[in-house]
Amino acid sequence: MMGLKTSKLNSAAENLTTIDRRSNLSRKELFKEYIEPEIPVILTDATKNWNAIGKLTPEFFKTNYPEITKEIKNKKYTLSELIDLIQISTAEKPAPYPFNLNIENYLPELLADIKPEIVYGKLDRINHPLLPKFLLNGTDVYEFFFGGKGASFPFLHYDALYMHTQITQVYGSKEFIFYSPGQSQLLYPRPGSPQISQVDIFNPDYEKFPLFKQARQIRCMVEEGDTLLFPTGWWHTTQIHGPSITMGRAQLNASNWQKFINDIYGHWKVLHPNHPNMRIPALVCAKILGTVMSIQEAFL
Repeated sequence: MMGLKTSKLNSAAENLTTIDRRSNLSRKELFKEYIEPEIPVILTDATKNWNAIGKLTPEFFKTNYPEITKEIKNKKYTLSELIDLIQISTAEKPAPYPFNLNIENYLPELLADIKPEIVYGKLDRINHPLLPKFLLNGTDVYEFFFGGKGASFPFLHYDALYMHTQITQVYGSKEFIFYSPGQSQLLYPRPGSPQISQVDIFNPDYEKFPLFKQARQIRCMVEEGDTLLFPTGWWHTTQIHGPSITMGRAQLNASNWQKFINDIYGHWKVLHPNHPNMRIPALVCAKILGTVMSIQEAFL
């Protein structure tokens, strides 16, 4: 379970009641007002030069990638089938979700359409040329999520490996529901999987989880072209109210680097079962690399 931070900056995050929508924000302002104090923000104009907006529609994916297949709840769907289900999805009978695809593995040619990159930090540590790719095992850096009306993410959580998160709405809209990091004790983290809440927030069992009554949520709608940025530790889930295509992007910076490395070290046997003896060398490598990156950032 994540501990409650007590800094002034974090108390501002804990008292947050809405998510700001900002445009024309400079890199310096973004860092000072949101990244450094660990506060979520929606950027309304960060994708103004992306080819993805207006291009990557349900029809585009159905036409160009109909045979890509994904299994959801023990049933396989092609992307073409899924797109059809999304278009007729209802609150009573939602399309299967989440249908997510690793962009680098399935759709690498579309990476060019989601640039320029939005960097959540002084350096884009997750794409740093010195970062060994094996340290990202278990992490999808770039993903597309496809969903329809009535669908929601299956549980309240914060992201694995303590990643910061970028969400860009490529098509349609999506509603996000947040709980601040300091409310972890009210959300009943699962034993053995502390990044996942036991509470079904849409139908909570207050007899089983009485402290959840005290939890304070923040809701925000991410519209087509919007980018939502939020730091690790923010509990979140989603609801979808119409056909939706979302690009998710993991982010690493100085503030979550040590948590990221510690989580890899703690779950090494699961993430790297074929290389048990590399646990200590990998930790040493990561610590050295973190120092190198911090020195680079000091000059930015």
